[in-house]
Amino acid sequence: MKIKLTAILLLIGCAAFAAIPVEPSATLFENGQVKVIRALEKAHVKGKFHEHKMDRVMIYLQSGKQRFEYQDGRQPKVFDWKAGQVVWSPAGGMHSPEVVSNDSFDIIEVELNAPSAGKTITSKLDPVKLDPKHYKVELDNEKVRVVRVHVEPHGTTPMHEHALDRVTILLTDQDFSAKDSQGKVTMSKHKAGEAIWGTPLTHTEKNLSNEPFEAISIELK
Repeated sequence: MKIKLTAILLLIGCAAFAAIPVEPSATLFENGQVKVIRALEKAHVKGKFHEHKMDRVMIYLQSGKQRFEYQDGRQPKVFDWKAGQVVWSPAGGMHSPEVVSNDSFDIIEVELNAPSAGKTITSKLDPVKLDPKHYKVELDNEKVRVVRVHVEPHGTTPMHEHALDRVTILLTDQDFSAKDSQGKVTMSKHKAGEAIWGTPLTHTEKNLSNEPFEAISIELK
């Protein structure tokens, strides 16, 4: 799946992480709030003109250049995506994309299936305010807050609250232990490129790996 020229682009200096293998297109999961798709963008294959009916958050798993043509009079434009880049792509806009670099790449697309409920984050344990070392806002609008998570090898986060439902996209492998507010300990192991659905909870986490951990968390307002 592709984006249009008027998408709001947010590019940051990502921490280095191992390359994620390119995989075929697939629907990773869907519920009443989101549809999460892994879209394979094949090198030098020109796409048909189309538009997207839903607002989306896009996470690029690998780097690549992509040229877009439009049907509304705009001039074609080439985007130079970076691995780990996050983009907000609003609905609409007929466009035709083509990867003009030599390698195919994957995009994780999080489509918003439901209107925003207008939720706000008021918790004193909001990780963005409580722990800016590990949590940084990438994008914040009336529908989503997108947070980049980075935890150093064997790093620990303080007790914090995820107040909203969320989709987490892993940019590295995960090997974590977590302890919730009741003292229950759980273990989490996932691979880079996976998408995980999460509901509100309060916990502290520890990175058990010798490697840094990085992920994108898309909170649904």
